[in-house]
Amino acid sequence: MEKSKRFEVLRRSMVKEQIEARGVRDKLVLSAFKVLPRHLFVPEDLQDSAYDDAPLPIGGGQTISQPYIVALMSEALDVSSGDKVLEVGTGSGYQAGILAAMGCKVYSIEKDPVLSKKAEKALASCGLGEEVKFFVGDGTLGLPEFAPYDAIIVTAGAPSVPPALKEQLRPEEGVLVIPVGTMGSQELLKIVREGDLYRQISLGGVRFVPLTGERGW
Repeated sequence: MEKSKRFEVLRRSMVKEQIEARGVRDKLVLSAFKVLPRHLFVPEDLQDSAYDDAPLPIGGGQTISQPYIVALMSEALDVSSGDKVLEVGTGSGYQAGILAAMGCKVYSIEKDPVLSKKAEKALASCGLGEEVKFFVGDGTLGLPEFAPYDAIIVTAGAPSVPPALKEQLRPEEGVLVIPVGTMGSQELLKIVREGDLYRQISLGGVRFVPLTGERGW
């Protein structure tokens, strides 16, 4: 079987067995996972493991998250096509690619310029380069110049919720999804803004690399 066909089979199996089987039902999310080639977002020597049920190292001490966790967080954002989303922690670019494939306008900020450039190249190779705007900087401060956002997603573990991210949500039902806890273990939180109030929902325990920056580690 040629490589591209084999990856397509693995990708569809990933969606069915790792994502749908665990309860993810959002059609936009499932459709994005079926079309986005995850193997293009990992180092070449790890491409055969790209569709495994596990995170993978991508360099710079960072990882590409387990597919199910990316799907869970994407679904929790409650976004629709055309929504504006801020991603804190570009990493491999895969999460940004999923959101772009869902039809979102994505603003992605990464502290490591090398990772940001790699992610930009990976997304361009998938034909999604125009759908994501890349920035290098301290994501714990958000990107206030483009606020408010319909949703904000943080792809690294924070010691607490950065106030700037809450403030940059749209006031009516803006959603922030963020892992909060210690360096080794976090609770995945969904925070919904209702004017000056913020409703918090726990999505369970997770393990992310530390979020660095002024309001991170």
